[in-house]
Amino acid sequence: MNTPSLAELQARLLLNSLPHIGPQRFLQLLAHYGDAVTACRSPAAGWRALNMPEPAIAARQEPELHAVAERATRWQEQDDCHILLHDGDGYPGLLGETAGAPPVIFVQGNVQLLQQPQLAIIGSRHASPAGERLAFEFARTMAASGCCITSGLALGIDSAAHRGALAVSGPTLAVVGTGLLRTYPARNRQLQAQIVAEGGAMVSELPLDTGPHASHFPRRNRIISGLSLGVLVVEAGVASGSLITARYAAEQGRDVFAIPGSVHYPGSKGCHQLIREGAILVETVQDILEQWQHWQQLPPSVTADIAEYEPHPVTDLLRGQPLNTEDLAMLLDADISELLTELTNLEIDGRIRQHGGQWFFMA
Repeated sequence: MNTPSLAELQARLLLNSLPHIGPQRFLQLLAHYGDAVTACRSPAAGWRALNMPEPAIAARQEPELHAVAERATRWQEQDDCHILLHDGDGYPGLLGETAGAPPVIFVQGNVQLLQQPQLAIIGSRHASPAGERLAFEFARTMAASGCCITSGLALGIDSAAHRGALAVSGPTLAVVGTGLLRTYPARNRQLQAQIVAEGGAMVSELPLDTGPHASHFPRRNRIISGLSLGVLVVEAGVASGSLITARYAAEQGRDVFAIPGSVHYPGSKGCHQLIREGAILVETVQDILEQWQHWQQLPPSVTADIAEYEPHPVTDLLRGQPLNTEDLAMLLDADISELLTELTNLEIDGRIRQHGGQWFFMA
């Protein structure tokens, strides 16, 4: 199939919006009826013979869902708005090879990015300042090397990864758990607009007006990993959704990378678990590039940007775990007033940052 007729496109959009019709049932209907138009027009008895759920059978007649399909076809007439079908032109090949690949995806922005090699950078929504800095720097450097950075537009690590790519005018994709006419979280509305305006793209399998729901985010995670050559987990607790993405990646044959941290910091426990399960331990961008030998060498300016700083007693301690001022003074056997002066200098230099009463290593 290349370019579908308008009727076929609207029929597939209708199927995509029906309750309880996921990728497997969608493809089952196409295989049985031959096309979506025939499937949508077939009697309810035929759907029941295929064990389709009753809510989906009833919803086929709802005018609002037909209107949703019509609005989507009008939406794609705008510049940089695209609807890709699993058997049509432009559908990303890597994603198409995965189990449960979405039959329909909506893309706003540079649709060509879906064909480029991608690294997914993911992690906790409640990341430490040091974790956000790591995500930013890894994304910035990998984007400068020519890799598209893919993430989920969530707060914390995801947002830092997108911003890192944008900082070097690099490509970035945001795969979201809402329709593309909605932004979640709302505070990332400006970041979403910036991604599209600066040559990136937004991606979703959900109908355009769909709002956030807890069930949507695990589903979108399989798309993040499916689009990517590998997934880097920066910070994650043991119950983090990032571990779901990493396991999808492993099942899909993608590389899984994880950054280790302090054994005392909860945000490191998910990464440590992944490493125990076989993820590649990553400390520098070079650790990823060594796995991907086909990547060009980093430009000298980028290599210089990620060079190690000179050692310092405070940063040496904070590399292991975040600490408050009193703990640092005790461990260093230092006078608090003198230590505060040193901490201020290090913060000005961008090497440490205070957050929630704790000091975090930054670079």
